[in-house]
Amino acid sequence: EGGHPAAARFHGYFLANGTGGPADWAMGRQVLEKIAGQPDVSAQLNMVRQMPVDANGEPTSLPRLMTISERPAAYSASQFLSDDECDYLVRMAEPLLQPSLVIDRATGRALPHPDRKSDGTSFGVGHEDLVVNAINRRIAAVSETRPEQAEPLQILRYGPGGEFRPHFDFVKEGGNQRILTAIVYLSDDYEGGETRFLRTGLDFRGRKGDLLLFRNVTGEGRQDPLSEHAGMPVLAGTKIIASRWIWRDPYAVEPPQPLVPGI
Repeated sequence: EGGHPAAARFHGYFLANGTGGPADWAMGRQVLEKIAGQPDVSAQLNMVRQMPVDANGEPTSLPRLMTISERPAAYSASQFLSDDECDYLVRMAEPLLQPSLVIDRATGRALPHPDRKSDGTSFGVGHEDLVVNAINRRIAAVSETRPEQAEPLQILRYGPGGEFRPHFDFVKEGGNQRILTAIVYLSDDYEGGETRFLRTGLDFRGRKGDLLLFRNVTGEGRQDPLSEHAGMPVLAGTKIIASRWIWRDPYAVEPPQPLVPGI
């Protein structure tokens, strides 16, 4: 209300994604429409107008999931995102990309690790614009979960030699648990780089816009050892994916760094 454009933009994002209060996507859009002259706001509103969403940001249609594995339970969907949506995510992520980190299970801290050779970023509450929020709602709908169950959407970029060595996405037993992983392929002009489930031999390599969704736990909610997987080395080109980890219960986000310097 005081006329600070960045504050108005963040207010719109927070309204849409429910930061600090109930989510109100329609009101968040109204706030952003008032500052539509800002280039980044104009770009996202133009993208939103092309997306299959209703007045509350919820998807109006969903692609059909195809079962590709019974265990671990894994599914795919073609053209889950449009080419324009994929390009938008890549364009928004590029200025934010940094060498990827992994979580040290002993300390819970994010640290560099040779098992993960990629660049990455995540769209936390300060970068979760209306487009990202609508995509998060689409992932929640197709996985039959709620957006608040998931960590922020990650973007990962793998150049030649880039890989994510064998690992599990579940966490230690007890308390909350990562039950599902969603991966959307944002590029397909690369060689290698397939997602491989080591203990079953399943390989999956999506085309641009395709979704891979798999469970990290069994039907009883226990850690599933068959969910061990790897992002195989990229042989040529650049592989870019969007990834979202979905928890059984709402995920608690760490407080972010200040979004506006000096405030």
